[in-house]
Amino acid sequence: MNTPVKKEGFIQINIIVKDIEAAAKAWATLLGVEPPQVHVNHLEGGDNYTYRGKPVSCDLKVCNIDMGNFVIELHQPAGGESSFQEYLDRHGNGVHHLGFEVGGDRDKIIQELAAEGYDVNRTLGIYPGSSWTIVDSEDLLGVNLNIKPVR
Repeated sequence: MNTPVKKEGFIQINIIVKDIEAAAKAWATLLGVEPPQVHVNHLEGGDNYTYRGKPVSCDLKVCNIDMGNFVIELHQPAGGESSFQEYLDRHGNGVHHLGFEVGGDRDKIIQELAAEGYDVNRTLGIYPGSSWTIVDSEDLLGVNLNIKPVR
């Protein structure tokens, strides 16, 4: 790639779980930290959220564990079509994606990944101040990518 994803931009490991409360408690015990707060995110289909190229709505139970330079992000699908539900149905618990902050190179990187044959339309989410693109890279890399301009 002409515009590589820089390792310094690594910001997250996303893990899909069937029971987020149990997983959050287990991670907190393992790491010796307070259990993270679990909340529900509603992703509304339209211009701000698409899955597999179409606008859909879904709910996710979410929590983050701060690991210093990156976060462990736990997701439990809670209704509606999503990349996260697709992963859970296909694999059960596991690592859904690795997240990278790429700044102004976001569009170039997405274009180059598409040219390399990756499906860059798995998920697109837009929120105030940033966006995220889940690139379907499971078959080649063993995990999806989350490409973000800023956290």
